[in-house]
Amino acid sequence: MELRDAIAARRTTNGAFLPDPVSPEHQRTLVEVAGRAPSQLNSQPWRFVLVESRETIEQVARISGASMTTAMGNGTFFERYKRYFRFSAEEMARTGTGMLFDKLPAPLRPFSRSVFTRRGQFAMNLLRVPRTLGRQNRELVAGSPLLMGVMLDRAEYRPGQLSSFYSLFSMGAAMENVWLTTTELGLGIQFISFPMEVPGAWEQIVRLLAVPDDLELMAVYRIGYVPPTARRPVIDWTSSQRRAISDYVFRETCRTPQEGWDGR
Repeated sequence: MELRDAIAARRTTNGAFLPDPVSPEHQRTLVEVAGRAPSQLNSQPWRFVLVESRETIEQVARISGASMTTAMGNGTFFERYKRYFRFSAEEMARTGTGMLFDKLPAPLRPFSRSVFTRRGQFAMNLLRVPRTLGRQNRELVAGSPLLMGVMLDRAEYRPGQLSSFYSLFSMGAAMENVWLTTTELGLGIQFISFPMEVPGAWEQIVRLLAVPDDLELMAVYRIGYVPPTARRPVIDWTSSQRRAISDYVFRETCRTPQEGWDGR
């Protein structure tokens, strides 16, 4: 697969993976490409922990699912990220950003646009949507053959100092290498983010993975082989829309949007 093809095909996998273990060869490939990422002064601040233990994965899944139920049920998730929610193709095309919720159960559709109101939140809870989403999330994580924890060396990652920015930038480059390589290898990947949304949940995962004091756990991803025909979750979204180039590229100064490159 050519690099540009991998970039164009890169996706977040919202659905289930095949149950097959990720081969040791592919696991090694993922961490090797991560290690080839650029870093300030060749500091290589990243560290990774690969998890295949079913017991550990199931515990992470339980934490993730419970966190999703909590964050959805108390409304904090919707309030925090409401500017990214889209409920029509027209809205998605107009903004070029966010997530289009194009798969919703019939009873929920009438409430989709009022999800950010008290009435909408009440309806969501009455229809047990947070619990459904939490259960779905727990099952997806629990069914993952591999988890990858991404850490930064605290000697390099020092919030408030320039080294912190360099470390985060380097980590992003390393994970982009991983993400593109999963595309080439027939693997899928998804960020397990909900434990970050609920106080105390992330610390449970830190303890579960025995992260030492000199490392900071920054992210956990689930990884696995993608089935040839993927079944979409009960509630699902797409996010393939992108801004026009003139929306994010300028010429010479930031007063002049790039012209002539849109619509290619």
